[in-house]
Amino acid sequence: MTVAIVNYGMGNLFSIYNALDHVGGNPRLARDPEDLNGAKAIVVPGVGAFGSCMSQLSRFSESLSQHLQEGVPMLGICVGMQVLFPESEESPAASGLGWIKGKVVRLPEGVMIPQMGWNSLSIRLRSEMLDGILDGDMFYFVHSYYGRPEDESIIAATTEHGVQVTAAVCKDNLFATQFHPEKSGPKGLQILKNFVRASRC
Repeated sequence: MTVAIVNYGMGNLFSIYNALDHVGGNPRLARDPEDLNGAKAIVVPGVGAFGSCMSQLSRFSESLSQHLQEGVPMLGICVGMQVLFPESEESPAASGLGWIKGKVVRLPEGVMIPQMGWNSLSIRLRSEMLDGILDGDMFYFVHSYYGRPEDESIIAATTEHGVQVTAAVCKDNLFATQFHPEKSGPKGLQILKNFVRASRC
């Protein structure tokens, strides 16, 4: 049982590696697309700008798409969630993976940007990834943009920051969070534990 963490130079790898190791994910860093082969689950982390992330992640795109189609559980975190969309207002010239129809948009004027700190979730869709998570549970966010899916039925949770922000999405074997579960204490570890459990099915 191995969880591969895509190492494309744009993620907080130390924190997510340790958190997955703590919940029994047996993580390994995937520095090349071939390193994803044989993984039971894949994590796409991310910090920084949408365009910069995609310029580094693009060499993994084909392999990631293939594994997604094969049913491998995938988890996108922060910008690793945003790159699942086809486009972002942050980097208009860059194309995302396009797995989720919609657009990444900037937080509204008049609110603190970036949203940085703890905020509560409102659960919209019960999924295996949110087992043990309740309305009002707090998670750690650091972002200035958020994904807005065309299909709102895949929104698993939202948070409030001047507007209803998509905090998590769930679609088949794909799950993604705008917050950082690896920095969100016991509740964040619970989500990672759920992800590891799903990869064993």
